[in-house]
Amino acid sequence: MFESVGWMEILVVGIAGLFILGPERLPAAAAWTGRSIRKVRDFASGARDQLKNELGSDFDDLRKPLQDLQQLRSFDPKSIVTKTLFGEDQPTAKPNGYAGTQPALPPAPPTLDPPKPGDRPKIDPDAT
Repeated sequence: MFESVGWMEILVVGIAGLFILGPERLPAAAAWTGRSIRKVRDFASGARDQLKNELGSDFDDLRKPLQDLQQLRSFDPKSIVTKTLFGEDQPTAKPNGYAGTQPALPPAPPTLDPPKPGDRPKIDPDAT
């Protein structure tokens, strides 16, 4: 839930709370916040348990699409391409330390003879 919140953000919120509430009211506000979060967590787990008891095996059928959506949130195109190309999650390292295969060079373009002096350039009548 709070995976993207780092220590720096928590520190900023704490300092802002200290300035807004003051040092005498900050501990009471932190305790109230902790109790509220605990109550919400208890309500959510109670509701989940009640649904699980009432629905029985149908509860797992309802959770399956949600789990599929959760997997889509962690979609990583690089791992999908690697798995498709190499048939595994990570390519095996070669002895020289280079993990991938060397790409094939494109075919060389056909060589054209340089025009000779006095030659007229070729004209494409459809292009003009």
